[in-house]
Amino acid sequence: MKDYAAIANEYHAGYGQLAKEIPATTKAFGELVTNATQDAVLSKKTKELIAFAIAITVRCDGCIASHAKAVCNVGASRQEVAKMIGVAVLMGGGPSTVYGAEALRAFDQFASLKSA
Repeated sequence: MKDYAAIANEYHAGYGQLAKEIPATTKAFGELVTNATQDAVLSKKTKELIAFAIAITVRCDGCIASHAKAVCNVGASRQEVAKMIGVAVLMGGGPSTVYGAEALRAFDQFASLKSA
């Protein structure tokens, strides 16, 4: 079983190294993330669920780890995550069933850390 907390940490460490090389680009990306995910017409939770679904369909382990943690932090329920995975499977086909199962495991790992 994958350790999604470790994957998230590895992603963030790598991104930190990248930020040293291309600080203007990573700063701009960070601002984009902040602006795109803030509460507005769509809630932050809805936006993170969308990002999580996209992470599944593009099969990105680092993205799955990052957005699993984010949806957990914004209060998404396991049932909401499961229903979102259903939409990801609709849009991504068979490979999304594999990554959807991984995404649910990732969410469960972060939820268990949050409740501990």
